[in-house]
Amino acid sequence: MLHVDLSEGFQIEDPAVFVPWGIGEDELLDLLPMEPHHVTSGYYVIDCTSLSGSKHALGFHFRSDPSKLKELEFFRRSNPTYPDLRPSFEDFQRHLELTFGPPTSESSGSEGLPHFR
Repeated sequence: MLHVDLSEGFQIEDPAVFVPWGIGEDELLDLLPMEPHHVTSGYYVIDCTSLSGSKHALGFHFRSDPSKLKELEFFRRSNPTYPDLRPSFEDFQRHLELTFGPPTSESSGSEGLPHFR
């Protein structure tokens, strides 16, 4: 199991980039070896590999004044597509556990899938 410490930021495997929390938009653009898709003000997306080999889209959300990185969003844009959320959930969950270890608690989520805290 790969051990990752999220206290300082997030490691992307491909491209190999460490993204520190609290950086500004210009700093992110300087870090990335490619031009991310600028979706809207304060929101960029790249295709990448992280979480112990998971290929996915990664959204960077910037908030507050001055604009700083506050949130990452993991999702699928293309193949494999998941018309049913369960296979997508199970795939992301497997990669999250490979990277961070098993959850310490769980409860029912609104989609009928577990909600981890």
